[in-house]
Amino acid sequence: MTAEEFLQKASGVPGVTGNEGAIAAFVAEAFRPFADEISVTPLNCVIAHKKGSGPKVMICAHLDEIGMMVSKIEDDGCLRLQRVGGVDPRVLPGMRVRVFTKDGEKMGVVGATPPHLLKDEERKSNYTFDNLFVDMGMPADSVRKTVRVGDTVCFESRYVPLLNGRVATKTADDRACVAIMLEAAQRLQSMRHEADLYFVATCQEEIGSYGALTAGYALDPDYGVAFDVCHADTPGAPANSTSRITSLVSSKGPFIQPFLEKKLEEAAKNNGVELQIAVDPRDTSTDADELSTVRGGVPTVLLSLPIKYMHTNVETLDTKALHEGARLLAHYLASIDGTWEEALWI
Repeated sequence: MTAEEFLQKASGVPGVTGNEGAIAAFVAEAFRPFADEISVTPLNCVIAHKKGSGPKVMICAHLDEIGMMVSKIEDDGCLRLQRVGGVDPRVLPGMRVRVFTKDGEKMGVVGATPPHLLKDEERKSNYTFDNLFVDMGMPADSVRKTVRVGDTVCFESRYVPLLNGRVATKTADDRACVAIMLEAAQRLQSMRHEADLYFVATCQEEIGSYGALTAGYALDPDYGVAFDVCHADTPGAPANSTSRITSLVSSKGPFIQPFLEKKLEEAAKNNGVELQIAVDPRDTSTDADELSTVRGGVPTVLLSLPIKYMHTNVETLDTKALHEGARLLAHYLASIDGTWEEALWI
């Protein structure tokens, strides 16, 4: 399975934070051919272990996705929603959504009061969750028989190939980075590595990186490599907060171990991989923060894949960056050996 094939299939598997069972099972099966051991934690982190005799390294990218949950059923059967993770209500009107009920998946559309029926002052305001509802096209009594308050709702799945190797899909954040890990694990099948490698697809990142925290505590690695997405250049966006969409980004900052980041830059240079640099002067708002501070601390680096339109159902990425990221990760992991510990704090 190529990285694109994985992403296309994985983006359609439900996995809203706290309900990651289905996507965890899918990811576990995808990694199985390239790992010595596969396990799934009680919270639905997937751990793929490639055995080595050297330092223990945890590589992580999260498998959960933002979404919503049903908070109320109106008299006419329409559903009111609350967010799970960073869902922006402004992008929801007119969107198709999937509602996961006790009777299986049902489709719905997100509606709002038409602008023709709004007062002048109301038209000046952006949408909030109070203005929006899901219409499933069902009679109210039928809705109440199948939908329960607390049921999960997520964006409709649609994988759209664009020109020049770009694709638009929901849940590129962060399953595109899981795809990078998968391709790197596949590449390592034909490479020698001393490091004892644990590829971890983490849960619950969108509400606080609790999967990275619990998995990191359980594994107690010597080093960590965290993957997430960042913002690609977009018209109107501040240039100092975005990166070119064509290559991965390595972070520098207080949560990033300088020696490991230097070795990452060396791996990129030695293997002809373009690598951008970004500054995170405080926390990174990724799994790197929790992983680097678990137990007595885990020296960690952070790699980010630039995407456009984050937290929408058309997150857009460059597949070249996907493959080059996997190539860089494989070479970086293959370069880790026992001498790093002595140099780490110098």
